[in-house]
Amino acid sequence: MPSNKFLLYGANGYTGELIARFAHQYGLQPILAGRNQKAIETLAAKLQLPFVVFDLHNKVALRNALQDVPLVVHAAGPYDFTAQPVVEACLDTNTHYIDLNGDMDVFNMLLNYNQQALEKNIMVMPGAGFDVVPTDCLALFLKNRLPDATDLKIAFAILGSALSRGTSITTLLKLGMPGAIRRNGVIVPEPVGKRGLSINFPGYAKPQFMMSIPWGDVSTAYFSTGIPNIETYTGIQKSVWYFLKAQVAFNWLLRTSLVRSIIKKIITSGSPGPNDTVRDKAISLIWAKVSNAKGKSVTATMQCPEAYSLTAYTILLIAQKIIHGHFKAGYQTPASAYGEDLIMEIPGVSRNIEEEKK
Repeated sequence: MPSNKFLLYGANGYTGELIARFAHQYGLQPILAGRNQKAIETLAAKLQLPFVVFDLHNKVALRNALQDVPLVVHAAGPYDFTAQPVVEACLDTNTHYIDLNGDMDVFNMLLNYNQQALEKNIMVMPGAGFDVVPTDCLALFLKNRLPDATDLKIAFAILGSALSRGTSITTLLKLGMPGAIRRNGVIVPEPVGKRGLSINFPGYAKPQFMMSIPWGDVSTAYFSTGIPNIETYTGIQKSVWYFLKAQVAFNWLLRTSLVRSIIKKIITSGSPGPNDTVRDKAISLIWAKVSNAKGKSVTATMQCPEAYSLTAYTILLIAQKIIHGHFKAGYQTPASAYGEDLIMEIPGVSRNIEEEKK
């Protein structure tokens, strides 16, 4: 089989289709895969790509599909339910694994497969998209400039875009659950939105307000940098933040099946995700700060393409590297495998560092 092929499971999802559409830019040919026969066949005909249809829980079909490809790009969440069967099949077939996950719990779960992946000489890399390539690379960038950093804060804002249907449903499953930070090397729970801060980005007159969330970097940045104290934030309207700070009072309601089913109907009735015009105009802003025990700090910012477009590009860039034999065996994060400048290989990315402060 030609070396430019890989299996793309969840190809008919919003981000999966973007990856399939952009693959030719990286000289790659995905084999489209999923469980929805009509959707996969329609997309394959549209893009003139090979395809296979099967359910992830069909162990024989899954392993047969992976048998002759070097890599699977897993784009079908929620990963709480789908990551484990795929990574275990990859271990059986010696197939590299990357996905679009941004869920801290899934990162921690897949880390448990590190030793097996090392023994099989394959790479297991969750978070090969916007979750968490730019933030992971920026974290390592700052760690390398302040090697004795003890604290890391990371924040991001997506301007002019919106969540895809799949991301929205994954988020729905976390409603009412606690947030998390890392303290002294250990992940500890705390309410979502407990912390807030305002950040000035170069070229923007108005500060962006951010609230704390349990972003994947609480797991991955620790693996990449070893920094023991990590907080993560996302952009939000301050009025919404004040509302969410009262979330603890109605978390029990958000966890009920009735409320979740109502919200899911609203999500599925909407658009699958932002269209090409919206994505082309939107941008992603990243901010990170490290500090050490002596009070010295270094801050950096980054401007990137819109999150879903960026995800397709980083997935394909990493897939291209793996297929060409450039990988690091075992569980990896984007920065641990490819370094702080991986993100700089994506067109439209700029990075700025502030003066060190004492």
